[in-house]
Amino acid sequence: MHLQYGPALIEGVSKDSALIVRVKRLVVSAKTKYQEVQIVDTYDFGRALVLDGYIQSTEADEFIYHETLVHPAMIAHPRPRKVLIVGGGEGATLREVLKHPTVEEAVMVDIDGELIELSQKYLDFMHQGAFQDPRTKLIIGDGYEYVMNAEEGQFDVIVLDLTDPYGPEISKKLYSREFYAGVKRLLRDQGIIVTQAGNSFFYPKTYDYVLKNISDNFDIVREYWYWIPSFSYACNFITASDKVDPAGLSENEVEKIIEERGLKLRIYSGLHHISLMKGKVLKSGFSGY
Repeated sequence: MHLQYGPALIEGVSKDSALIVRVKRLVVSAKTKYQEVQIVDTYDFGRALVLDGYIQSTEADEFIYHETLVHPAMIAHPRPRKVLIVGGGEGATLREVLKHPTVEEAVMVDIDGELIELSQKYLDFMHQGAFQDPRTKLIIGDGYEYVMNAEEGQFDVIVLDLTDPYGPEISKKLYSREFYAGVKRLLRDQGIIVTQAGNSFFYPKTYDYVLKNISDNFDIVREYWYWIPSFSYACNFITASDKVDPAGLSENEVEKIIEERGLKLRIYSGLHHISLMKGKVLKSGFSGY
């Protein structure tokens, strides 16, 4: 194998391992009030959004991450009408939520308005017009403050699409026990939440911290993971509810809901759902971080 070196993005996968991605061109580089933002065109993954040096989404595989994050919780809820999204600045999580015709309103809260402006301009293939959907209510603000001050009992599903818990400071408080208590307060009776939770193999201690904080607040907690090529690791996800259990759905039940809602999906299916819910979460045999 022959690698032609040139401009490259070197991203830490753990504290001692790295991913090197060869870059065709830098589309835009900006420092917002909250974070460093780069949008680059790469050889293997197409256009990519990079925040504080970490790949968040790429043209080639963002659908794997976003469908796997959003649909297990959305499918598990019998009729998700009002959904809260915290984070997800490129708009792809919003896009996936709005695929469900039951959704009457999707409230998206992101602290970085400059990032959203850049996403709307340069990442149209990710949001696919979701920001302009009449069901979308976009709020530029602190997700933590929004959750702690919003009216209780108003959401069916809450999706937390955040940067990693061991990543930039901007999102660390959004993995705390207090935050999850606030999230739970906003749910309706059959409400369910889902969060991305970093990587349990390279960062088992941090993952266990997130899992414990969620488990301290909810009765039904399910862990799952899936390989994301541009992350160079399996990304972990956690769902939580007091009433709704995604692991209780059969393959046929998931397929029936997908058909009834007319969902157009690339990877998520009844079989995909079962494989997620039946898999075991992997942790490193080393000490972890």
